[in-house]
Amino acid sequence: MTKTTSKTLMANTALNNNNQSVGIIGCGWLGTALATQLLAKNISVLATSSKVENVETLKQQSITAQQLILPASNESELAQHGVFTQKNLVIAITPQFKQGRKDYADKIIQLINTAQQQGLVERIILLSSSAIYDGLAGQVYEDSVINTTSEKAQILNAAEQAVLNFTQQGLVLRLAGLVGPERHPGKFLLANKTLSNATAPVNLIHQQDAVGLIEALLQSELCGGIFNGVSSTQVTKKQYYQAAAKALQLPTPTFDETELALENAPKVVSGKKTQAALAYSFAYDDLLTWLERA
Repeated sequence: MTKTTSKTLMANTALNNNNQSVGIIGCGWLGTALATQLLAKNISVLATSSKVENVETLKQQSITAQQLILPASNESELAQHGVFTQKNLVIAITPQFKQGRKDYADKIIQLINTAQQQGLVERIILLSSSAIYDGLAGQVYEDSVINTTSEKAQILNAAEQAVLNFTQQGLVLRLAGLVGPERHPGKFLLANKTLSNATAPVNLIHQQDAVGLIEALLQSELCGGIFNGVSSTQVTKKQYYQAAAKALQLPTPTFDETELALENAPKVVSGKKTQAALAYSFAYDDLLTWLERA
């Protein structure tokens, strides 16, 4: 047995045997996959959603769930929510920038402050986004200086800093674009005739690997930090979506090949730090091959 394998098994045992529990705040497509995986390993899970219908759907899948609306208007009531009794919190709420929302950081700060006050949560993992690198070009790393002239980057950065300042253990996982079950990239083509940024490299991660990285962070002895969650797929957007169209037998998409705008400048998100820190082996590191088999 290798040293890495032994350490992973020890972490798994600790997570299972020390009465550990995980609260998943904003349990949607990714959170549900995580909850299912944790429950299969006999780890206690409490999921939340802002919508009653989603809470009922989670319960139908044998996932304990409660409604949680953020930002909460009554902080005293928020403090009584069961999610703050969990030892680990995974914050999976989406910023909803496309819906015009700008209160993402406010929600995260409120969660962190409440967890801090209650004193029961030992670790918080924020599922952030590689969109925080918008406006940067070339290889980007966890310590790259963020372009804070972008309002989106400002909001994401404020949310991340709140988690990193959590006095117990605050970790940030910056996830690249998510693909997987029910999120085949070819379906994106059905609503778009012309795609932009043909020469930009894709930065993507499969749902199963996102869940795997979250589990690895939960099992790790890391005290904090930022980690990128991205596969090693190195193809252009044009190559990738052409393959996606072929996989679903759709017409070959057309691309607007004009010069990229600054906010869409080509960038490649590096996953080297995450690989070194967690020794995680990707199930779908080559997402072009996954496309051909999906």
